[in-house]
Amino acid sequence: MPTLNKDIKNKLLLNLGVPIIAILLSFIAGGIFILAIGENPFTIYWIMFSKAMGTSYGWGQIIFKMTPLIFTGLAVAFAFRAGLFNIGAEGQLYIGAMMTTIAGYLFHSLPAPLLIPICLLAGFVGGGIWAAIPGVLKAKLGVHEVINTIMMNFIAMALVNYILMTHFSVPETVHTPKIGIGAHLPRLSVIIPSLKASPANFSFFIALIAAFLCWFIIFKTRFGYEIRASGSNPKASRFAGISVPWVTFWTFTISGGLAGLVGTNFVMGYKHYFEEGFSTGVGFMGIAVALLGQNHPTGVILAAFLFGVLAHGGLIINVHIPKELVDILQAIVIIFMVVVSSILKSILVARRKRLLAEKSKGGS
Repeated sequence: MPTLNKDIKNKLLLNLGVPIIAILLSFIAGGIFILAIGENPFTIYWIMFSKAMGTSYGWGQIIFKMTPLIFTGLAVAFAFRAGLFNIGAEGQLYIGAMMTTIAGYLFHSLPAPLLIPICLLAGFVGGGIWAAIPGVLKAKLGVHEVINTIMMNFIAMALVNYILMTHFSVPETVHTPKIGIGAHLPRLSVIIPSLKASPANFSFFIALIAAFLCWFIIFKTRFGYEIRASGSNPKASRFAGISVPWVTFWTFTISGGLAGLVGTNFVMGYKHYFEEGFSTGVGFMGIAVALLGQNHPTGVILAAFLFGVLAHGGLIINVHIPKELVDILQAIVIIFMVVVSSILKSILVARRKRLLAEKSKGGS
């Protein structure tokens, strides 16, 4: 029992302590940067957080900015659970968003109860199919997924931009025609009137549902057990009768499908059309969200919230210091995540070895 309690404490230290320490250290490092340009760190941070979270408009912006990060964070985290590195969320969300738009445009006359699920399915399937390609290469040929998914990003963007400019673009613009009104997701202001000026929409609830489903699949289903087992020890999983290639393929496909849902926020809930460059790197930012969230759906939501606050706060403090401070904080927090995690794991392993050695001596 004492050993069990220690294991629980160690797990909590790694899952909760590492992100908290990494965030604090990153803000300290950011404070040094602020001092270097002649500003007061406490004043800048106070302005950033008080104005970002001190108004209903700020909250609406935070929700809007964190919603796509939840989708891409879940996509990366879901793959990580199987020991896979999906670096292709940017391309997968691009494909998914275009598929969502095409479905909403082609079936524009359908009513909302039919068109919204069709658009959601189109986005999920589009992202899933695009992710399934490196999934097959990994499962069948053992080709490393990092290189494949990175290259697939460029192919996806080029392909979607080609489709946009040759078939769906509105003249003299870089966006498609609008989707049918039945595919529009309501704004959150429908239920929270104070968010009236905000682009936050019901895609946020879809993201939360996706997070719950990821948690359920990973921790409450046989497939989830196979995902975690394959990620922990592929060789042992094979000996236990788990088809690791099958798990790899479907994990990649679901991961890409989650990324493909990003379009619900911009296409269905905000602009109601696909626009070139709409994602602004949110697929790559999903990697940071997943790492900070420790690859857990709840952690992904919390990490997405932090990055949403930083993204909106960066615009607020731009009159005082360069908004690139946010980029610095986001990069530093990930560096500290890796460093602090490695240090704590080394300390815990050394402590465990010492306790086992003392126990063996006492027994002899």
